[in-house]
Amino acid sequence: MSFWRKEVVDFALDRETAAHIREQKEWIAREPHNPRPWYNLAQLYRIERNQDDALALLLEAVRLDGAYADAHVALTEIYAVRADYAAARRHAVMAAEHGNPRGVELLRRHGVE
Repeated sequence: MSFWRKEVVDFALDRETAAHIREQKEWIAREPHNPRPWYNLAQLYRIERNQDDALALLLEAVRLDGAYADAHVALTEIYAVRADYAAARRHAVMAAEHGNPRGVELLRRHGVE
């Protein structure tokens, strides 16, 4: 890996991601019943390859709002990677029922019906 990538670009991205994580945690502290910051924080954790914490945050987002289609799609993706196809299907169907067919399309594209 080049000096610029490792010492400059990655460092800057890590700092930016950390700042966004702090913002989302502060939002959650202010509005714990709002599913949006839970979803946003989960997406940031996914970027950092922290899938277990992302999964927990997404589950909280859909607990707070069962109609949160984007969170259901993200859960579909995580469960599909983990080969938990029953859970992936369940969340894909929930997302589709609430207007986002991307989870169903993902499973279909990869032969998981």
